[in-house]
Amino acid sequence: MEDVLDLYAEPDDPQRPKVCLDEKSKQLVADIRPVQPMKHGYAERYDYEYKRNGTRNRFIEPQRGWRHVAVTERRTAQDFAQPMQWLVDQAYPPAEVIRVVLDNLNTHRSASLYEAFEPAEARRIARRLEFHYTPKHGSWLNMAEMELSVFSRQCLDRRIADEDTLRREVAALEEERNRVQATINWQFTSQDARIKLKSLYPS
Repeated sequence: MEDVLDLYAEPDDPQRPKVCLDEKSKQLVADIRPVQPMKHGYAERYDYEYKRNGTRNRFIEPQRGWRHVAVTERRTAQDFAQPMQWLVDQAYPPAEVIRVVLDNLNTHRSASLYEAFEPAEARRIARRLEFHYTPKHGSWLNMAEMELSVFSRQCLDRRIADEDTLRREVAALEEERNRVQATINWQFTSQDARIKLKSLYPS
């Protein structure tokens, strides 16, 4: 926990950017029957029956006033490795090392890079990444969860039938939040943790 909190407290360094990453599934649900429109005295009504069109995941890096959302079909090693390559080659090409805050999902490992790429390419990417894991039951320490909450409330709180619609919805909100450079004002520090969560420390 303190490793992540101390990382957040460090001043911004373009050569050592801090990136928070998390995934959340969004079930794609198509209506079987038409939605009954709202009319006087009645809210808009959806039939309880629906058709599942699979799930999609969103990878988000919300610190420094910007975020990027990638819609993928699954949560495999490949789906983790591709965004890591994107971070290194496109998001932060001049950076010496990219510090990534993430949870302990089994694919969140350097080994996933080796499953997705040739060994030389996997090693090249891994050398530019430094993983910082939230503790077990401590995923709330990942600022990306806050950003996922914003997306869930502002554009994903309804049925979405297909991947194209999902991509359009998240791209529109991503563009808007990046335009205004919406940031997260994180204030919880290691010192706060030692006071408020003292029962978690060895006595």
